[in-house]
Amino acid sequence: MRNAAMVLGIIGGTIGIVVGFFGYGFVVADAFFSGLSESQPINEHHDRIKVISLMAPILGIAGGAMAPGRPAIATALMAASAVGMYWGFGFTVFTMFPIAMCGAAAVLTLGAAFGRRGGEAGAGPAGRS
Repeated sequence: MRNAAMVLGIIGGTIGIVVGFFGYGFVVADAFFSGLSESQPINEHHDRIKVISLMAPILGIAGGAMAPGRPAIATALMAASAVGMYWGFGFTVFTMFPIAMCGAAAVLTLGAAFGRRGGEAGAGPAGRS
């Protein structure tokens, strides 16, 4: 479960980087072109989108990398990544995969963090097979 969460978190963060590049580029282009003319900018949340474009993919990749060793911290990082991408970009055709992957990875690491502790896999309650 931890390895699956690691893979999902890293892939979700990597796809989030691509979304972040386009989000950041769109914000910069919007600010540039609205400064050339008298028109209003398309989006008023330039700073929020810039911060989310940078931080959300990093949180997803860092959470995925921490999933095998520190699943509780990884859960918080990947959940913050999924929530941040949703808050910054919304749920669109481009963001649904990184949001879903980071969210699923957070659920998997939550299960790994608070799941069965100790013993072998398949061991009964007394530690016997």
